[in-house]
Amino acid sequence: MRAVGARFDRVSVPGALEIPQALAQAVAAGLIPRAAPSGQWDGAVALGCVIRGETAHYDIVCRNANHWLMQLAVRHAVPVGNGILTVESEAQALARARGGAEGKGGDAARACLKLIELARAFEGQGA
Repeated sequence: MRAVGARFDRVSVPGALEIPQALAQAVAAGLIPRAAPSGQWDGAVALGCVIRGETAHYDIVCRNANHWLMQLAVRHAVPVGNGILTVESEAQALARARGGAEGKGGDAARACLKLIELARAFEGQGA
């Protein structure tokens, strides 16, 4: 993303369910969005992968990780690019996670940048 002048910090968590929790902690700390008291970031790109197993745990993880990520994004007006892959196999994960502009991570980063652009365009247009 440096090609468009974007900078980023990487925050690692143990699994997909922890992604919205980490974002919630950043919101609570006032680090995101940029307009927050100690705002450091304009948006977030959530990257992860959930591969279906033999139990219903896959459905629980997919549903909750995505639900709470979007809940936080909407409630706190945080631009989020969602790149949490939900796949049937490791082969599918590798195919979708390929690097560069063609991978799902690139799609998520572009979505986040577009949402940041929209947020900036909307600033000052409200009542």
